[in-house]
Amino acid sequence: MKILALEKESPDVKPEQFVNHLKLEAQKIWELYQEGIIREIYFRQDHSEAVLILESSNTEEANRLLNSLPLVEAGLITFEVIPLIPYPGFSRLFAEK
Repeated sequence: MKILALEKESPDVKPEQFVNHLKLEAQKIWELYQEGIIREIYFRQDHSEAVLILESSNTEEANRLLNSLPLVEAGLITFEVIPLIPYPGFSRLFAEK
């Protein structure tokens, strides 16, 4: 199952609170990427929050994996987890009438 995960910074967090966690965060992201769990990762252009595309069996597993990230464990960020399904609209082009 494809999962869209949108990072949300926790309220009242200051940028300097992230510094000691960033190397460990990058390392954990790299591990999940190498395992094929994180398929794509981006930062939003309008502000510094990550957008991830994950491959997992369900949203519970996705949440468990995201909760293992150092920035989540430190309470600095959370993720909105959105399950995705394939676009069904093309069937309208090929459906028999």
